[in-house]
Amino acid sequence: MTPTYPLHLHRRTLLLGLAGCAVFGAPLATQAAPLAAAVPNTTGPGTWSAADEPTLARLLDRVTWGCTVSGTQALGAMGIGAYLAAQLRPGANAALPREAQAQIDAMAISRTPIETLAADMDARNRAAKARPTEDERKAALKDWQQDMRALQQEAAARFVLRALYSPAQLREKMTWFWMNHFNVFAGKGSLRALVGDYEERAVRPHALGRFRDLLGATVRHPAMLRYLDNAQNAAGRINENYARELMELHTLGVDGGYSQQDVQELARVLTGVGVAQRPPGEEPPRIKPALRRHYVRQGLFEFNPQRHDWDPKTLLGQPLRAEGLAEVDEALDRLARAPATARFITRKIALFLVGDNPPPALLQALARSFERTDGDIAAVLETLFNTPDFRASLGQRFRDPVHYVLAGLRLAHGDAVLPGTEPALGWLQRLAEPLYGRATPDGYPLDAAAWKGSGQMSTRFEIARAIGAGVATTPMPTPREKEMRMAEQSASQRTPPPLAQSAYVRALQSTWSAATRNALAQAASPREWNLLFLASPEFMHG
Repeated sequence: MTPTYPLHLHRRTLLLGLAGCAVFGAPLATQAAPLAAAVPNTTGPGTWSAADEPTLARLLDRVTWGCTVSGTQALGAMGIGAYLAAQLRPGANAALPREAQAQIDAMAISRTPIETLAADMDARNRAAKARPTEDERKAALKDWQQDMRALQQEAAARFVLRALYSPAQLREKMTWFWMNHFNVFAGKGSLRALVGDYEERAVRPHALGRFRDLLGATVRHPAMLRYLDNAQNAAGRINENYARELMELHTLGVDGGYSQQDVQELARVLTGVGVAQRPPGEEPPRIKPALRRHYVRQGLFEFNPQRHDWDPKTLLGQPLRAEGLAEVDEALDRLARAPATARFITRKIALFLVGDNPPPALLQALARSFERTDGDIAAVLETLFNTPDFRASLGQRFRDPVHYVLAGLRLAHGDAVLPGTEPALGWLQRLAEPLYGRATPDGYPLDAAAWKGSGQMSTRFEIARAIGAGVATTPMPTPREKEMRMAEQSASQRTPPPLAQSAYVRALQSTWSAATRNALAQAASPREWNLLFLASPEFMHG
Protein backbone atom coordinates (compact mmCIF):
# COMPACT_ATOMS: atom_id res chain seq x y z
CA MET A 1 0.00 0.00 0.00
CA THR A 2 1.35 3.42 -0.96
CA PRO A 3 2.17 5.59 2.08
CA THR A 4 0.12 8.73 2.72
CA TYR A 5 3.08 11.07 3.36
CA PRO A 6 4.15 13.40 0.52
CA LEU A 7 5.49 11.65 -2.59
CA HIS A 8 8.83 13.55 -2.62
CA LEU A 9 9.52 12.32 0.93
CA HIS A 10 8.44 8.84 -0.06
CA ARG A 11 10.96 8.81 -2.92
CA ARG A 12 13.69 10.21 -0.68
CA THR A 13 13.15 7.45 1.87
CA LEU A 14 13.26 4.72 -0.75
CA LEU A 15 16.38 6.10 -2.38
CA LEU A 16 18.23 6.52 0.90
CA GLY A 17 17.45 2.92 1.79
CA LEU A 18 18.68 1.63 -1.53
CA ALA A 19 21.75 3.90 -1.40
CA GLY A 20 22.92 2.30 1.81
CA CYS A 21 22.61 -1.16 0.28
CA ALA A 22 24.27 -0.16 -2.99
CA VAL A 23 27.29 1.42 -1.35
CA PHE A 24 27.97 -0.85 1.58
CA GLY A 25 27.10 -4.31 0.39
CA ALA A 26 26.66 -6.71 -2.48
CA PRO A 27 23.16 -7.93 -3.30
CA LEU A 28 21.78 -10.48 -0.85
CA ALA A 29 21.52 -13.84 -2.57
CA THR A 30 18.44 -15.91 -1.84
CA GLN A 31 17.40 -19.33 -3.09
CA ALA A 32 17.46 -19.32 -6.89
CA ALA A 33 14.36 -19.83 -8.96
CA PRO A 34 13.82 -23.26 -10.56
CA LEU A 35 15.43 -23.84 -13.91
CA ALA A 36 12.93 -22.68 -16.51
CA ALA A 37 14.51 -24.17 -19.59
CA ALA A 38 17.30 -26.66 -20.13
CA VAL A 39 20.40 -25.08 -21.60
CA PRO A 40 22.88 -27.55 -23.10
CA ASN A 41 26.12 -27.78 -21.14
CA THR A 42 29.15 -28.13 -23.40
CA THR A 43 31.78 -26.49 -21.22
CA GLY A 44 34.04 -27.99 -18.60
CA PRO A 45 32.85 -30.88 -16.43
CA GLY A 46 30.07 -29.77 -14.14
CA THR A 47 30.90 -26.06 -14.25
CA TRP A 48 27.64 -25.01 -15.89
CA SER A 49 25.42 -27.99 -15.14
CA ALA A 50 21.96 -27.09 -13.83
CA ALA A 51 22.35 -23.39 -14.54
CA ASP A 52 19.18 -21.61 -13.46
CA GLU A 53 17.64 -18.42 -14.87
CA PRO A 54 19.37 -15.99 -12.47
CA THR A 55 22.74 -17.57 -13.22
CA LEU A 56 22.19 -17.34 -16.97
CA ALA A 57 21.16 -13.70 -16.71
CA ARG A 58 24.21 -12.89 -14.60
CA LEU A 59 26.47 -14.82 -16.97
CA LEU A 60 25.28 -12.63 -19.83
CA ASP A 61 25.81 -9.56 -17.65
CA ARG A 62 29.41 -10.58 -17.08
CA VAL A 63 30.59 -11.62 -20.54
CA THR A 64 28.69 -8.83 -22.34
CA TRP A 65 28.07 -5.14 -21.69
CA GLY A 66 24.64 -6.05 -20.29
CA CYS A 67 21.90 -8.61 -20.71
CA THR A 68 19.50 -8.13 -23.65
CA VAL A 69 16.71 -10.15 -25.26
CA SER A 70 18.90 -11.04 -28.25
CA GLY A 71 21.68 -12.22 -25.95
CA THR A 72 19.24 -14.36 -23.99
CA GLN A 73 17.91 -15.88 -27.20
CA ALA A 74 21.40 -16.63 -28.51
CA LEU A 75 22.42 -18.27 -25.25
CA GLY A 76 19.23 -20.35 -25.15
CA ALA A 77 19.58 -21.48 -28.76
CA MET A 78 23.30 -22.31 -28.65
CA GLY A 79 23.83 -23.52 -25.12
CA ILE A 80 26.36 -22.10 -22.69
CA GLY A 81 29.42 -23.82 -24.09
CA ALA A 82 28.77 -22.95 -27.73
CA TYR A 83 27.78 -19.39 -26.82
CA LEU A 84 30.98 -18.80 -24.85
CA ALA A 85 33.06 -20.41 -27.60
CA ALA A 86 31.50 -18.06 -30.16
CA GLN A 87 32.19 -15.07 -27.95
CA LEU A 88 35.80 -16.13 -27.38
CA ARG A 89 36.50 -16.49 -31.12
CA PRO A 90 33.92 -14.35 -32.90
CA GLY A 91 35.52 -14.08 -36.33
CA ALA A 92 34.97 -11.11 -38.61
CA ASN A 93 31.23 -11.41 -39.30
CA ALA A 94 29.80 -9.75 -36.18
CA ALA A 95 27.87 -7.06 -38.04
CA LEU A 96 26.21 -4.14 -36.30
CA PRO A 97 22.60 -3.16 -36.95
CA ARG A 98 22.29 -1.05 -40.09
CA GLU A 99 21.37 2.14 -38.19
CA ALA A 100 24.39 1.83 -35.88
CA GLN A 101 26.78 1.07 -38.71
CA ALA A 102 25.45 4.07 -40.64
CA GLN A 103 26.39 6.36 -37.74
CA ILE A 104 29.92 4.95 -37.76
CA ASP A 105 30.28 5.13 -41.54
CA ALA A 106 29.42 8.85 -41.50
CA MET A 107 32.33 9.67 -39.15
CA ALA A 108 35.47 11.43 -40.35
CA ILE A 109 37.58 8.78 -38.63
CA SER A 110 35.86 6.16 -40.81
CA ARG A 111 36.15 8.09 -44.08
CA THR A 112 39.68 9.50 -43.83
CA PRO A 113 42.90 7.44 -43.48
CA ILE A 114 44.68 8.22 -40.23
CA GLU A 115 47.84 9.27 -42.09
CA THR A 116 45.90 11.92 -44.01
CA LEU A 117 43.86 12.96 -41.00
CA ALA A 118 46.90 13.39 -38.74
CA ALA A 119 48.86 15.26 -41.42
CA ASP A 120 45.94 17.63 -42.08
CA MET A 121 45.43 18.37 -38.37
CA ASP A 122 49.16 18.95 -37.83
CA ALA A 123 49.28 21.29 -40.82
CA ARG A 124 46.28 23.21 -39.51
CA ASN A 125 47.94 23.57 -36.13
CA ARG A 126 51.10 24.97 -37.68
CA ALA A 127 49.12 27.31 -39.89
CA ALA A 128 47.07 28.56 -36.92
CA LYS A 129 50.21 29.36 -34.93
CA ALA A 130 51.63 31.23 -37.93
CA ARG A 131 48.71 33.64 -38.23
CA PRO A 132 49.94 37.28 -38.18
CA THR A 133 47.91 38.61 -35.23
CA GLU A 134 47.12 37.31 -31.75
CA ASP A 135 43.37 37.39 -32.36
CA GLU A 136 43.72 35.45 -35.58
CA ARG A 137 45.92 32.87 -33.88
CA LYS A 138 43.43 32.43 -31.02
CA ALA A 139 40.49 32.04 -33.41
CA ALA A 140 42.31 29.55 -35.65
CA LEU A 141 43.54 27.50 -32.68
CA LYS A 142 40.04 27.47 -31.20
CA ASP A 143 38.65 26.04 -34.45
CA TRP A 144 41.46 23.48 -34.55
CA GLN A 145 40.81 22.42 -30.95
CA GLN A 146 37.08 22.04 -31.62
CA ASP A 147 37.77 19.79 -34.61
CA MET A 148 40.26 17.76 -32.57
CA ARG A 149 37.66 17.28 -29.83
CA ALA A 150 35.18 16.21 -32.50
CA LEU A 151 37.57 13.46 -33.62
CA GLN A 152 37.87 12.19 -30.05
CA GLN A 153 34.08 12.35 -29.70
CA GLU A 154 33.68 10.28 -32.86
CA ALA A 155 36.01 7.60 -31.48
CA ALA A 156 34.08 7.50 -28.22
CA ALA A 157 30.73 7.35 -30.04
CA ARG A 158 31.99 4.47 -32.19
CA PHE A 159 33.03 2.57 -29.09
CA VAL A 160 29.62 3.07 -27.45
CA LEU A 161 27.73 1.98 -30.57
CA ARG A 162 29.76 -1.21 -30.77
CA ALA A 163 29.44 -1.87 -27.06
CA LEU A 164 25.66 -1.47 -27.24
CA TYR A 165 24.94 -3.39 -30.42
CA SER A 166 27.76 -5.68 -31.54
CA PRO A 167 26.95 -9.40 -31.26
CA ALA A 168 30.68 -9.93 -30.49
CA GLN A 169 30.17 -8.55 -27.01
CA LEU A 170 33.17 -10.13 -25.32
CA ARG A 171 35.51 -8.67 -27.93
CA GLU A 172 34.08 -5.20 -27.33
CA LYS A 173 34.34 -5.66 -23.57
CA MET A 174 37.96 -6.79 -23.78
CA THR A 175 38.71 -3.90 -26.12
CA TRP A 176 37.80 -1.54 -23.29
CA PHE A 177 39.89 -3.59 -20.86
CA TRP A 178 42.99 -3.43 -23.05
CA MET A 179 42.46 0.24 -23.90
CA ASN A 180 42.47 0.82 -20.16
CA HIS A 181 45.50 -1.41 -19.62
CA PHE A 182 47.49 0.24 -22.43
CA ASN A 183 46.03 3.62 -21.56
CA VAL A 184 46.65 6.78 -23.56
CA PHE A 185 45.21 10.18 -22.61
CA ALA A 186 43.48 11.87 -25.53
CA GLY A 187 43.98 15.31 -24.01
CA LYS A 188 47.75 15.27 -24.50
CA GLY A 189 49.10 17.01 -27.60
CA SER A 190 47.63 15.69 -30.83
CA LEU A 191 46.33 12.42 -29.40
CA ARG A 192 42.69 13.34 -30.00
CA ALA A 193 43.29 12.72 -33.71
CA LEU A 194 45.03 9.40 -33.01
CA VAL A 195 43.07 7.69 -30.26
CA GLY A 196 40.36 6.32 -32.55
CA ASP A 197 42.92 4.66 -34.81
CA TYR A 198 44.81 3.37 -31.77
CA GLU A 199 41.69 1.56 -30.60
CA GLU A 200 40.74 0.44 -34.11
CA ARG A 201 44.06 -0.91 -35.36
CA ALA A 202 46.33 -1.50 -32.38
CA VAL A 203 43.96 -2.81 -29.71
CA ARG A 204 40.62 -4.09 -30.98
CA PRO A 205 41.99 -6.64 -33.53
CA HIS A 206 44.07 -8.28 -30.79
CA ALA A 207 41.61 -8.04 -27.87
CA LEU A 208 41.08 -11.82 -27.90
CA GLY A 209 44.32 -12.78 -29.63
CA ARG A 210 47.89 -13.24 -28.41
CA PHE A 211 49.16 -10.83 -25.81
CA ARG A 212 52.51 -10.53 -27.60
CA ASP A 213 50.79 -9.34 -30.78
CA LEU A 214 48.76 -6.82 -28.81
CA LEU A 215 51.85 -5.57 -27.00
CA GLY A 216 53.74 -5.15 -30.28
CA ALA A 217 50.85 -3.27 -31.89
CA THR A 218 50.73 -0.75 -29.04
CA VAL A 219 54.50 -0.25 -29.16
CA ARG A 220 54.27 0.66 -32.84
CA HIS A 221 51.34 3.05 -32.63
CA PRO A 222 51.98 6.82 -32.67
CA ALA A 223 49.37 7.42 -29.95
CA MET A 224 51.39 5.42 -27.41
CA LEU A 225 54.74 6.72 -28.64
CA ARG A 226 53.63 10.33 -28.27
CA TYR A 227 51.74 9.82 -25.02
CA LEU A 228 54.72 8.29 -23.22
CA ASP A 229 57.31 10.46 -24.99
CA ASN A 230 59.18 7.75 -26.86
CA ALA A 231 58.97 9.84 -30.03
CA GLN A 232 61.61 11.99 -28.27
CA ASN A 233 63.80 9.03 -27.25
CA ALA A 234 67.11 8.97 -29.12
CA ALA A 235 70.71 7.93 -28.61
CA GLY A 236 72.39 10.62 -26.53
CA ARG A 237 68.99 12.00 -25.42
CA ILE A 238 67.50 9.03 -23.61
CA ASN A 239 63.90 9.31 -22.37
CA GLU A 240 63.04 6.49 -19.96
CA ASN A 241 59.33 7.27 -19.57
CA TYR A 242 57.94 4.64 -21.92
CA ALA A 243 60.45 1.96 -20.96
CA ARG A 244 59.46 2.29 -17.31
CA GLU A 245 55.72 2.08 -17.96
CA LEU A 246 56.20 -0.73 -20.47
CA MET A 247 57.60 -2.90 -17.69
CA GLU A 248 55.71 -1.57 -14.67
CA LEU A 249 52.22 -1.18 -16.19
CA HIS A 250 52.13 -3.13 -19.45
CA THR A 251 54.04 -6.36 -18.77
CA LEU A 252 55.97 -7.36 -15.64
CA GLY A 253 54.18 -5.29 -12.99
CA VAL A 254 55.73 -3.14 -10.30
CA ASP A 255 56.97 -6.25 -8.43
CA GLY A 256 58.09 -8.04 -11.60
CA GLY A 257 61.74 -8.37 -10.71
CA TYR A 258 63.24 -5.73 -12.99
CA SER A 259 65.75 -3.08 -11.92
CA GLN A 260 66.46 0.53 -12.76
CA GLN A 261 69.27 -0.81 -14.93
CA ASP A 262 66.65 -2.77 -16.92
CA VAL A 263 64.63 0.42 -17.39
CA GLN A 264 67.70 2.18 -18.75
CA GLU A 265 68.56 -0.72 -21.04
CA LEU A 266 65.01 -0.95 -22.40
CA ALA A 267 64.99 2.79 -23.00
CA ARG A 268 68.13 2.35 -25.09
CA VAL A 269 66.43 -0.50 -26.98
CA LEU A 270 63.54 1.83 -27.81
CA THR A 271 65.69 4.65 -29.18
CA GLY A 272 64.67 5.50 -32.73
CA VAL A 273 61.17 4.05 -32.30
CA GLY A 274 58.97 7.03 -33.06
CA VAL A 275 56.51 8.84 -35.29
CA ALA A 276 57.14 9.87 -38.89
CA GLN A 277 57.19 13.65 -39.24
CA ARG A 278 57.00 13.73 -43.04
CA PRO A 279 53.72 13.32 -44.96
CA PRO A 280 53.20 9.94 -46.68
CA GLY A 281 55.08 9.64 -49.95
CA GLU A 282 57.91 12.03 -49.10
CA GLU A 283 61.53 10.93 -49.06
CA PRO A 284 62.77 9.31 -45.81
CA PRO A 285 65.12 11.27 -43.55
CA ARG A 286 68.81 11.40 -44.41
CA ILE A 287 70.48 8.29 -43.04
CA LYS A 288 74.04 7.01 -43.21
CA PRO A 289 74.42 4.42 -46.00
CA ALA A 290 75.38 1.66 -43.56
CA LEU A 291 72.11 2.13 -41.65
CA ARG A 292 69.63 2.60 -44.50
CA ARG A 293 68.56 -1.04 -44.62
CA HIS A 294 67.34 -0.73 -41.03
CA TYR A 295 64.96 2.15 -41.72
CA VAL A 296 61.28 1.18 -41.33
CA ARG A 297 58.15 3.20 -41.98
CA GLN A 298 54.65 1.77 -41.66
CA GLY A 299 51.94 4.42 -41.80
CA LEU A 300 52.80 6.94 -39.10
CA PHE A 301 55.22 4.57 -37.36
CA GLU A 302 58.89 5.09 -38.02
CA PHE A 303 62.05 3.36 -36.87
CA ASN A 304 64.92 5.73 -37.57
CA PRO A 305 68.25 3.90 -37.20
CA GLN A 306 70.06 7.22 -37.11
CA ARG A 307 68.47 7.86 -33.71
CA HIS A 308 69.02 4.33 -32.35
CA ASP A 309 71.61 3.32 -29.76
CA TRP A 310 73.60 0.54 -31.40
CA ASP A 311 75.76 -0.43 -28.40
CA PRO A 312 75.30 -3.90 -26.80
CA LYS A 313 72.50 -4.24 -24.24
CA THR A 314 71.43 -6.64 -21.50
CA LEU A 315 67.80 -7.02 -20.42
CA LEU A 316 66.56 -9.02 -17.43
CA GLY A 317 69.98 -10.58 -16.96
CA GLN A 318 70.45 -11.79 -20.54
CA PRO A 319 72.13 -10.09 -23.51
CA LEU A 320 70.07 -9.03 -26.51
CA ARG A 321 71.42 -10.50 -29.75
CA ALA A 322 69.30 -8.86 -32.46
CA GLU A 323 69.89 -5.39 -33.86
CA GLY A 324 67.79 -2.44 -34.96
CA LEU A 325 64.04 -2.91 -34.87
CA ALA A 326 64.57 -6.65 -34.44
CA GLU A 327 66.22 -5.83 -31.12
CA VAL A 328 62.94 -4.20 -30.02
CA ASP A 329 61.02 -7.35 -30.97
CA GLU A 330 63.48 -9.54 -29.07
CA ALA A 331 63.00 -7.39 -25.97
CA LEU A 332 59.20 -7.56 -26.33
CA ASP A 333 59.36 -11.34 -26.70
CA ARG A 334 61.30 -11.55 -23.46
CA LEU A 335 58.90 -9.28 -21.60
CA ALA A 336 55.74 -10.95 -22.93
CA ARG A 337 56.93 -14.45 -21.99
CA ALA A 338 58.25 -13.65 -18.53
CA PRO A 339 56.44 -15.51 -15.71
CA ALA A 340 55.92 -12.17 -13.96
CA THR A 341 53.98 -10.92 -16.99
CA ALA A 342 51.74 -13.99 -16.93
CA ARG A 343 50.94 -13.35 -13.27
CA PHE A 344 50.44 -9.60 -13.65
CA ILE A 345 48.24 -9.72 -16.75
CA THR A 346 46.03 -12.57 -15.61
CA ARG A 347 45.51 -10.96 -12.21
CA LYS A 348 44.21 -7.83 -13.94
CA ILE A 349 41.90 -9.97 -16.09
CA ALA A 350 40.59 -11.61 -12.91
CA LEU A 351 40.00 -8.21 -11.30
CA PHE A 352 38.04 -7.17 -14.38
CA LEU A 353 35.95 -10.31 -14.83
CA VAL A 354 35.71 -11.73 -11.30
CA GLY A 355 36.13 -8.83 -8.87
CA ASP A 356 38.25 -7.69 -5.97
CA ASN A 357 40.56 -10.21 -4.25
CA PRO A 358 40.39 -13.15 -6.70
CA PRO A 359 41.36 -16.45 -5.00
CA PRO A 360 45.05 -17.47 -5.25
CA ALA A 361 44.18 -20.83 -6.83
CA LEU A 362 42.29 -19.05 -9.59
CA LEU A 363 45.20 -16.71 -10.24
CA GLN A 364 47.60 -19.64 -10.44
CA ALA A 365 45.36 -21.43 -12.94
CA LEU A 366 45.09 -18.35 -15.15
CA ALA A 367 48.84 -17.70 -15.08
CA ARG A 368 49.51 -21.32 -16.04
CA SER A 369 47.07 -21.01 -18.93
CA PHE A 370 48.78 -17.81 -20.11
CA GLU A 371 52.22 -19.46 -20.07
CA ARG A 372 51.03 -22.75 -21.58
CA THR A 373 49.32 -21.03 -24.54
CA ASP A 374 52.00 -18.36 -25.12
CA GLY A 375 49.68 -15.58 -24.00
CA ASP A 376 46.51 -16.65 -25.86
CA ILE A 377 43.96 -14.26 -24.34
CA ALA A 378 40.92 -16.27 -25.45
CA ALA A 379 42.40 -19.43 -23.94
CA VAL A 380 42.98 -17.64 -20.63
CA LEU A 381 39.38 -16.43 -20.61
CA GLU A 382 38.15 -19.92 -21.43
CA THR A 383 40.05 -21.22 -18.42
CA LEU A 384 38.48 -18.48 -16.31
CA PHE A 385 34.92 -19.16 -17.47
CA ASN A 386 35.22 -22.83 -16.55
CA THR A 387 36.15 -22.23 -12.92
CA PRO A 388 33.78 -22.39 -9.97
CA ASP A 389 35.23 -19.08 -8.76
CA PHE A 390 33.99 -17.30 -11.88
CA ARG A 391 30.50 -18.74 -11.52
CA ALA A 392 30.41 -17.89 -7.82
CA SER A 393 31.29 -14.28 -8.59
CA LEU A 394 28.31 -13.67 -10.89
CA GLY A 395 26.12 -10.87 -9.60
CA GLN A 396 28.68 -9.83 -6.99
CA ARG A 397 30.99 -7.47 -8.92
CA PHE A 398 30.25 -3.76 -8.45
CA ARG A 399 29.83 -2.08 -11.82
CA ASP A 400 32.21 0.74 -12.64
CA PRO A 401 30.63 3.71 -14.52
CA VAL A 402 31.18 2.32 -18.03
CA HIS A 403 29.57 -0.98 -17.09
CA TYR A 404 26.74 0.76 -15.26
CA VAL A 405 25.79 3.15 -18.07
CA LEU A 406 26.06 0.60 -20.88
CA ALA A 407 24.18 -2.10 -18.96
CA GLY A 408 21.39 0.37 -18.17
CA LEU A 409 21.05 1.40 -21.81
CA ARG A 410 21.11 -2.20 -23.06
CA LEU A 411 18.45 -3.21 -20.56
CA ALA A 412 16.24 -0.22 -21.32
CA HIS A 413 16.53 -0.21 -25.11
CA GLY A 414 17.90 -3.60 -26.16
CA ASP A 415 18.63 -3.76 -29.88
CA ALA A 416 16.69 -0.59 -30.73
CA VAL A 417 19.46 1.68 -32.02
CA LEU A 418 19.56 5.04 -30.26
CA PRO A 419 19.79 8.14 -32.46
CA GLY A 420 22.98 9.32 -30.77
CA THR A 421 25.51 8.55 -28.05
CA GLU A 422 25.63 12.03 -26.47
CA PRO A 423 23.68 11.05 -23.32
CA ALA A 424 25.92 8.05 -22.63
CA LEU A 425 29.12 10.02 -23.15
CA GLY A 426 27.83 12.85 -20.98
CA TRP A 427 26.97 10.44 -18.17
CA LEU A 428 30.43 8.86 -18.29
CA GLN A 429 31.94 12.34 -18.02
CA ARG A 430 29.83 13.09 -14.95
CA LEU A 431 30.76 9.75 -13.41
CA ALA A 432 34.49 10.54 -13.82
CA GLU A 433 35.22 7.72 -16.27
CA PRO A 434 35.11 9.37 -19.71
CA LEU A 435 36.51 7.35 -22.57
CA TYR A 436 40.20 8.14 -23.24
CA GLY A 437 40.08 10.57 -20.31
CA ARG A 438 42.47 9.04 -17.78
CA ALA A 439 45.47 11.37 -17.68
CA THR A 440 47.86 8.93 -16.00
CA PRO A 441 49.15 5.78 -17.77
CA ASP A 442 47.83 3.38 -15.11
CA GLY A 443 44.27 3.49 -16.52
CA TYR A 444 41.08 3.68 -14.49
CA PRO A 445 41.01 1.60 -11.29
CA LEU A 446 39.31 -1.80 -11.47
CA ASP A 447 38.49 -2.13 -7.77
CA ALA A 448 34.99 -1.42 -6.47
CA ALA A 449 36.11 1.02 -3.78
CA ALA A 450 37.13 3.58 -6.42
CA TRP A 451 33.52 3.96 -7.59
CA LYS A 452 31.47 3.80 -4.38
CA GLY A 453 31.73 7.35 -3.08
CA SER A 454 28.62 9.30 -2.09
CA GLY A 455 29.02 11.70 -5.02
CA GLN A 456 29.20 8.77 -7.41
CA MET A 457 26.00 7.28 -5.98
CA SER A 458 24.15 10.60 -6.17
CA THR A 459 25.06 10.97 -9.85
CA ARG A 460 24.09 7.36 -10.55
CA PHE A 461 20.62 8.04 -9.17
CA GLU A 462 20.24 10.97 -11.56
CA ILE A 463 21.34 8.78 -14.45
CA ALA A 464 19.01 6.00 -13.33
CA ARG A 465 16.17 8.51 -13.42
CA ALA A 466 17.13 9.61 -16.94
CA ILE A 467 17.51 6.07 -18.34
CA GLY A 468 14.34 4.96 -16.60
CA ALA A 469 12.44 7.83 -18.21
CA GLY A 470 13.70 7.02 -21.71
CA VAL A 471 15.91 10.09 -22.02
CA ALA A 472 18.49 8.33 -24.20
CA THR A 473 16.02 8.05 -27.08
CA THR A 474 16.65 11.72 -27.91
CA PRO A 475 20.13 13.12 -28.68
CA MET A 476 21.19 15.39 -25.83
CA PRO A 477 21.62 19.10 -26.48
CA THR A 478 24.88 20.88 -25.88
CA PRO A 479 26.59 22.29 -23.90
CA ARG A 480 26.85 19.19 -21.78
CA GLU A 481 26.33 21.08 -18.51
CA LYS A 482 22.62 21.37 -19.43
CA GLU A 483 22.36 17.65 -20.05
CA MET A 484 20.48 16.37 -17.02
CA ARG A 485 18.36 19.49 -16.49
CA MET A 486 16.99 19.53 -20.02
CA ALA A 487 16.54 15.77 -19.96
CA GLU A 488 14.43 15.90 -16.83
CA GLN A 489 12.32 18.77 -18.17
CA SER A 490 11.24 16.72 -21.15
CA ALA A 491 11.15 13.32 -19.43
CA SER A 492 7.40 13.53 -18.82
CA GLN A 493 6.84 13.59 -22.59
CA ARG A 494 8.48 10.16 -23.07
CA THR A 495 7.20 6.66 -22.47
CA PRO A 496 9.43 4.97 -19.90
CA PRO A 497 10.90 1.59 -20.99
CA PRO A 498 8.96 -1.33 -19.44
CA LEU A 499 11.79 -2.71 -17.32
CA ALA A 500 9.48 -4.50 -14.90
CA GLN A 501 8.22 -6.70 -17.73
CA SER A 502 11.65 -7.61 -19.09
CA ALA A 503 12.91 -11.19 -19.05
CA TYR A 504 16.04 -9.98 -17.23
CA VAL A 505 14.02 -8.58 -14.32
CA ARG A 506 11.78 -11.65 -14.13
CA ALA A 507 14.83 -13.92 -14.05
CA LEU A 508 16.40 -12.06 -11.13
CA GLN A 509 13.36 -11.40 -8.95
CA SER A 510 14.09 -14.37 -6.72
CA THR A 511 17.52 -12.95 -5.83
CA TRP A 512 16.36 -9.52 -4.66
CA SER A 513 16.79 -8.47 -1.05
CA ALA A 514 13.77 -7.64 1.09
CA ALA A 515 14.72 -3.93 1.01
CA THR A 516 14.69 -3.87 -2.79
CA ARG A 517 11.40 -5.78 -2.98
CA ASN A 518 9.79 -3.38 -0.55
CA ALA A 519 11.07 -0.30 -2.37
CA LEU A 520 9.89 -1.52 -5.77
CA ALA A 521 6.50 -2.49 -4.40
CA GLN A 522 5.97 1.10 -3.27
CA ALA A 523 6.87 2.70 -6.63
CA ALA A 524 4.17 5.17 -7.64
CA SER A 525 4.68 4.86 -11.43
CA PRO A 526 6.59 2.86 -14.06
CA ARG A 527 9.10 5.71 -14.27
CA GLU A 528 9.74 5.58 -10.52
CA TRP A 529 9.93 1.77 -10.61
CA ASN A 530 12.64 2.03 -13.27
CA LEU A 531 14.54 4.58 -11.22
CA LEU A 532 14.43 2.43 -8.10
CA PHE A 533 15.49 -0.72 -9.92
CA LEU A 534 18.39 0.94 -11.79
CA ALA A 535 19.52 2.51 -8.49
CA SER A 536 19.21 -0.77 -6.57
CA PRO A 537 22.19 -2.74 -5.26
CA GLU A 538 21.10 -5.65 -7.45
CA PHE A 539 21.61 -3.59 -10.60
CA MET A 540 24.72 -1.86 -9.27
CA HIS A 541 26.30 -5.32 -9.23
CA GLY A 542 26.68 -7.59 -12.22
